[in-house]
Amino acid sequence: MSELNPDTDPDPDPGSGTDTHSENEDEDEHERERENESDGNADGDTDGRRSPVDEAADGETAPAAGDGVTGASDADAGVSPVEGDRERTVWPRADDAVGDWERRKRRITASLEAGVNWVLVDRRDVERVRELGAVNVAAFDGGDVHVMEAEAEATGTDPDPDLSVAGKGSEGDGTVDLPPELAGSADLAALRRGEVGGAYVRMLGEEYQTFAREAAHDADVALVVGEDWTVIPTENLVADVGDRTNLVAGVTSAEEAETAFETLERGVDGVLLDTDDPDEIRRTVELREAAARETFELAWGEVAAVEEAGSADRVCVDTGTLMGDDEGMLVGSMSRGLLFVHAETADSPYVDPRPFRVNAGAVHAYVRTPGGETRYLAELESGDEVLVADIDGETRTAVVGRVKIERRPMFRVAVAVNAAVDGEGEGEDENEDDRVETLVQNAETVKVATDEGRTAVTDLESGDRVRLLYEPTGRHFGTAVEERVVEK
Repeated sequence: MSELNPDTDPDPDPGSGTDTHSENEDEDEHERERENESDGNADGDTDGRRSPVDEAADGETAPAAGDGVTGASDADAGVSPVEGDRERTVWPRADDAVGDWERRKRRITASLEAGVNWVLVDRRDVERVRELGAVNVAAFDGGDVHVMEAEAEATGTDPDPDLSVAGKGSEGDGTVDLPPELAGSADLAALRRGEVGGAYVRMLGEEYQTFAREAAHDADVALVVGEDWTVIPTENLVADVGDRTNLVAGVTSAEEAETAFETLERGVDGVLLDTDDPDEIRRTVELREAAARETFELAWGEVAAVEEAGSADRVCVDTGTLMGDDEGMLVGSMSRGLLFVHAETADSPYVDPRPFRVNAGAVHAYVRTPGGETRYLAELESGDEVLVADIDGETRTAVVGRVKIERRPMFRVAVAVNAAVDGEGEGEDENEDDRVETLVQNAETVKVATDEGRTAVTDLESGDRVRLLYEPTGRHFGTAVEERVVEK
């Protein structure tokens, strides 16, 4: 969808009083174009352009006020992020339907503290929200865009949200009846013209499911609130709308959010949360984070050698997260085999515990990061993200606060792992072992996970069994690739 800037773009309907095209003809033409797009693009692929919601899900900053964004981005008809590469979103609702500004403010503040992705407000509250903290702001369009822009010029403020949403006080919420023919819908017309990027729809009956489906063709986001989910089940929406746009379902509790995230395995892309309870907000955000976490099936390998390897530049990764006794990072010299290295949570006669730190290894080593990728330890710096894993393979994301690189004496640890451990070796000799290695500091405080529990590398011996992530695949610039890569 293209943007329209009334200050620079020509009138989208110049000379409307004499235009030979009627509005119905324009709608019919649009309908034909959309059918052609659907026939040739049934899987929902785009031409590479990104919606504000997709950018936010990737951790990018949504367009800020003043960037000329009044509605949709330069994205094509809204498409959900690729399965497996998307982040669920939580949108607290904080428009005037919630109550007065003080009540809305408390809800927004609790949401910011919990770590929500977006906040949905009325357009007049956009600047108020931005004063409270950094968050993506979606706003009900709620009136004449040109009037709002005139007010902005008069006050010197910019009310533009990161995403404008149609549907409140109009057809979407039932204030205005749906037209007999949806081609005559004002909300849908605003989406098609790119004046707004989001659609808000209350499921007041089966005809509103059809309306939501039509809106999904052109919306970056469809925010759908069910009055009675027994009439329009969430499953119907996920199946009917979820593959066309970012589907955000209305919920009032973390329990409802969990169901929405899990519906038909795929689940919704986000939830529109309507509650004042800070605990419910926090629990919903925790569910979102849990849904995004990677889970690994860690393997057992047998230590083949532990040898002194001279000195090297060693990296301690200090995070902004306090890790537990069973948590650490996945690190190794070979990307196909990453050793589980514990965080420094254990008591030691030599140094106090530092549960935010993993003494990870030498600068050349790989460390597992979010999104199925790896980074060199030497590349990490403050603000980067790494994966924290536990011994059962459950993971969470941690932010790097500091990286300490110092010259230290090292051990070379070699581990033999069965090459068929993940099924890749079917049909081959199941007794064939692969050998992976890493360099770790020669220090009592560096510990790995063995079948005897947490064990210092200074006590590690040949024949010990250790935990590692084994994935027999090559990597290029940290991303797994289908090609033969030799590491030794």
